[in-house]
Amino acid sequence: MWAAQHEAPIYSRLIQERGDIPAQVRAVAEQTLRDLERVMPAPLPRAMPTQQTHSPALNSGGQGSL
Repeated sequence: MWAAQHEAPIYSRLIQERGDIPAQVRAVAEQTLRDLERVMPAPLPRAMPTQQTHSPALNSGGQGSL
């Protein structure tokens, strides 16, 4: 449980009365992420495009042709 419950008695009382809502939300979020990972696997990484060493648009002077 959260460390502040020892510092704030009202927090402990709320947990007793209503339950530990942040912990419940965290558990549901983690379960949702696991379910999503199961049905929607992460996409494969894209291959890096190859770099061209010579551009046909450049002439011998290094200027692009118009």
